[in-house]
Amino acid sequence: MTTVSLAPELEARLAALREAGWALFDKFDQEVRDQRWHPFVAANYESVLDALIAQRAPGLKFLEWGSATGVITIMADLLGYEAYGIELDGSLVATARALATRFNSKATFVAGSFLPQGYAWKPKDGDGRLGTIGQGRSGYLELGKSLDEFDVVFGYPWAGEAAMMHDLMRSYGAPGALLMVHGTDRGMEAYRDGKKLD
Repeated sequence: MTTVSLAPELEARLAALREAGWALFDKFDQEVRDQRWHPFVAANYESVLDALIAQRAPGLKFLEWGSATGVITIMADLLGYEAYGIELDGSLVATARALATRFNSKATFVAGSFLPQGYAWKPKDGDGRLGTIGQGRSGYLELGKSLDEFDVVFGYPWAGEAAMMHDLMRSYGAPGALLMVHGTDRGMEAYRDGKKLD
């Protein structure tokens, strides 16, 4: 349960959504991850929910990089964000769309890469490998929006991938946009124009 007070009806919807999300992850873990490696691991939904609540304001556009089963993007929608998710795995996009329908959410999901067309990761050490971040057609093309149109962007990087996400925001994000990162080793962190918020 979130540490922030919400209207009882909304809290109940969000709790049911998180429960459904964990059930989907358990099923995915058994049916997919037990058979072959896959980069999808569910984030700590409660921590992300608290961060979404703390940052919400009227009219904000939210984007999730690697939206998987859609739980976080749907949470953002239920909290009042205009919410979008980009996911490379088409079967997960279908799952997210079905979950959005189940929870009467207007969240939009598209299949593709969350890397804009033409983006190349060029770190100072010269190792531009993307880790678990797969490559494919840019999801922004199907979305009909560019990264600089979003006020809040969320990513759940594996270890070593956060630096690329920061570079992506510096290169393509809007000035003043918020990057929320749920690190596998550091929990939830929020950055604006590259500076960590307290």
